[in-house]
Amino acid sequence: MTQRDDTAVAEPAAPRNERIVAMLQTRGFVSVRDLAAHLEVSEMTVRRDLRALAKQDMIRLVHGGAALTHGTLRTPDFVNRAGTEGSAKRAIAETARRYVRDGDTVAIDSGTTTFVLAERLHDASPRSIVTNSIPVVQLYLGRPQQSVVVLGGDVIPESQAMVGSLAVSGAEQLRATTFFLGAAAADARGLYVETDSERPTKRALMDSADTVILLCDASKFAMSSPIRLATYDDVDVIITDAEPPADVRRAAEASHTEIVIASS
Repeated sequence: MTQRDDTAVAEPAAPRNERIVAMLQTRGFVSVRDLAAHLEVSEMTVRRDLRALAKQDMIRLVHGGAALTHGTLRTPDFVNRAGTEGSAKRAIAETARRYVRDGDTVAIDSGTTTFVLAERLHDASPRSIVTNSIPVVQLYLGRPQQSVVVLGGDVIPESQAMVGSLAVSGAEQLRATTFFLGAAAADARGLYVETDSERPTKRALMDSADTVILLCDASKFAMSSPIRLATYDDVDVIITDAEPPADVRRAAEASHTEIVIASS
């Protein structure tokens, strides 16, 4: 196949980059291949444009393409948390995506680390996505090839999560292959969340899944939150970015919970 020559026909980079950002605002994620076809340039040119946009912090480079820096997120609290421990979250998400197989039904919790995982499932083939996360729903609006089941309920603006009796009732009627769980803090006694309104929905999603995988960057082991969510008996795998404290490892191993350290 003859390599496309961009030099004579391509539009200037600035308007082309505007089109790239516009596509991302609509879809949430765009692959290099789709961008090359849409812009009628080579994949090499698209990658060069994406690197330039990433340097300006206008987009985020992800496996196989690009996403907006904070997806389609809007609330300041979520955006701020999305930027915290960013490299750790990306490493955790890259490791977590290896646990997704073709045909799975994957439940994705609300939260910023789980959102990064959702971004990276574009080239995996889960049959269905179940979520109570508004940002994840927004992301998958641009991926019509995957079925999405949304849990309704009351909205927590800070986390953009849907919770409450309606969300719990919906989760109780579902079965997921894997639930990717988020938590605000963790110690040797277990996992914690910020508010009691989150706990019942997370618990219902945990009960719905064959396998529960906690996505937890190492900073969470030094944090404190008031509401106890679960013990390690309730979790099958912990994916984190650094060795957890010794007492956490002992507690997890006593519960036969696997600890996986993601490499950056």
